[in-house]
Amino acid sequence: MFIVMITDFLKHLFPRVVLEKNLRFSYTFCLGGLAFTAFLLLLASGMLLLVYYQPTPERAFNSVLFLESAVWGGKYLRSLHRLTSHVLLILIMLHTLRVTLTGAWQRPRQLNWVIGCLLLFLAVFEAYTGYLLPRDQLAYWATQTGMELLAAAPFGNFLRSLLVPDGVGQPLSLLRFYALHIAMIPLTVLSLSFLHFYRVRKNKGVLPYL
Repeated sequence: MFIVMITDFLKHLFPRVVLEKNLRFSYTFCLGGLAFTAFLLLLASGMLLLVYYQPTPERAFNSVLFLESAVWGGKYLRSLHRLTSHVLLILIMLHTLRVTLTGAWQRPRQLNWVIGCLLLFLAVFEAYTGYLLPRDQLAYWATQTGMELLAAAPFGNFLRSLLVPDGVGQPLSLLRFYALHIAMIPLTVLSLSFLHFYRVRKNKGVLPYL
């Protein structure tokens, strides 16, 4: 099954035949493909940031300062990573809006709609986990606000205890946010993206009338 998903994903990226009408700009604007491209750019820039970032309360902020002030291109790289994350969220939201307005979530595409909603949620959660990593005042208070909002939701206190067992920005919580941000969430997003593109091909396109 996984090999079939990868094969269909590659076929989706490199089709043997492309209709002329599909090369023109249309209402779809290739928002899904653009969002996935932004995700790949985030992966690439994030891997470079890992070379200098130190996920400890004592060194996190100083490692970011060192990256921006002493590493050639470091400030540009961090800005690229941050701005691309904003672009990714905008593209996914526009893609979701387009699918909603055009009715592309209807039968037989309900499963792909659920997968897309999961990708949207994971993209937002990925951005949230990355917000704490610089461990400055903005990161601390933004994360603290998010945890207070989470506590008001059903099972919120349980989820909060999993994410920040020792308090926002403390060693264990920072390590958990770091692990979620660089490994667990990106791998899940990548896997769901493969499945998403596989379902697009299996459903013979995005819309019934394409």
